[in-house]
Amino acid sequence: MSDSTITPWVVGNWKMNPMQANSQQLIQDLKQFLEHAPITEQQCHVGVAPISIALLSIQQSLQGLSTPIKVVAQDLSCMAGTGAYTGEVSAELLKDSQIDYVLIGHSERREIFGDDVNKVKAKVSNALNAGLQVIYCVGESLEQRESGQAEQVVLQQICDLAAVVKADQWHNIVIAYEPIWAIGTGKTASPQDAQNMHAKIREGLIQITEEGQRTAILYGGSVKPENAVELAACPDINGALVGGASLNAESFYKIALAFSKQNN
Repeated sequence: MSDSTITPWVVGNWKMNPMQANSQQLIQDLKQFLEHAPITEQQCHVGVAPISIALLSIQQSLQGLSTPIKVVAQDLSCMAGTGAYTGEVSAELLKDSQIDYVLIGHSERREIFGDDVNKVKAKVSNALNAGLQVIYCVGESLEQRESGQAEQVVLQQICDLAAVVKADQWHNIVIAYEPIWAIGTGKTASPQDAQNMHAKIREGLIQITEEGQRTAILYGGSVKPENAVELAACPDINGALVGGASLNAESFYKIALAFSKQNN
């Protein structure tokens, strides 16, 4: 079971959405909800992960908000520093722009864009060495789940992470468990199924690091306001990585509110 002092995280992964005008309107709508009924950082860490060309404009739009919203990059380069790498954005360039958080290892990056184990490890290492906080994604396919390999696959992904994280860097790691078969499909693991996998991840982390008991483990995969309360009640689910529902300010706010209330 997770440490009861873990502050939950609710992060909206916007993926390749929306257009600039719509992203600004989304932020303005979200700000209105938070200004009307604030969620403190002690209750829940709230973040959004916009497309790369919107990171700085979204960051600027969020300045001065009483409830801080973290701006999260969706990915970064496996190349460090600066150099002749056309189209790439390194961890150091993100840090230089005051973007302190990044998603790494999302299944869409792994499956569609060829982020194999070595690339993912390089990205994690670069991010941590640059001082970024990493939201590291793990998850199994439907085929792997049906063949009884789900736990093995996910725990191997945790072991891949452990291979490049130094002992004093674990406090900069957040885990996001996303069963691949539930991403964008409308399907979701039952709260009990999700809790069972989170508990296994927790067991694995505790064997690897003293921070394992305190590491936030988020659930992703068709998280909605309708299932957020049940998910938030599970002892090892410390937040959510939200996809489609994060493109609606009211839905996203309600999900964050569900986890913030669980932490009261």
